[in-house]
Amino acid sequence: MDEELTAIVILGAPNDEQGILSSIAKERCEQGLQEYQRHPGAKILPTGGWGPHFNTTAKPHGHYVREHLKMRGIPDEAFVQCAESSNTIEDAKLCRPIVAQHGFRKLIVVTSDFHVPRARFLFEQEFPGFSMEFSPSRTQLPEDDLRRRILHEQTALAKLQQNNAAI
Repeated sequence: MDEELTAIVILGAPNDEQGILSSIAKERCEQGLQEYQRHPGAKILPTGGWGPHFNTTAKPHGHYVREHLKMRGIPDEAFVQCAESSNTIEDAKLCRPIVAQHGFRKLIVVTSDFHVPRARFLFEQEFPGFSMEFSPSRTQLPEDDLRRRILHEQTALAKLQQNNAAI
């Protein structure tokens, strides 16, 4: 497939009050960088706007992702606009018009290993029949922290699936 028609969607994760990316956000950026190196003609679509749980600065989270990746060597022209979302549901919904605007035919969705099942469910709902890959970053957190996040993801996915089945 023509890489010009591929978007590498890097899902947001927390940054601090100064815009410094969390370890999870940096892991996702590094995975996105690896995908870009494998698909150099692809465009990068960062997600993340604002939210009390992940970004309270004046700039959207996607701005910090973009700056981090530019410092790692990705050129400015490799980026498209940011989907200024506040959660994973909005990530998928707000990516849709950007994907349509640029005519992307394939998405490579980059997120944390523990987050892939829920992200997959939401993106497959928003982009039925679309060519997609999911590229997990390896999460380096203390075991208790990671276990808590996995449990949260399982609960959130079960709720989404239950709500979807009720429609």
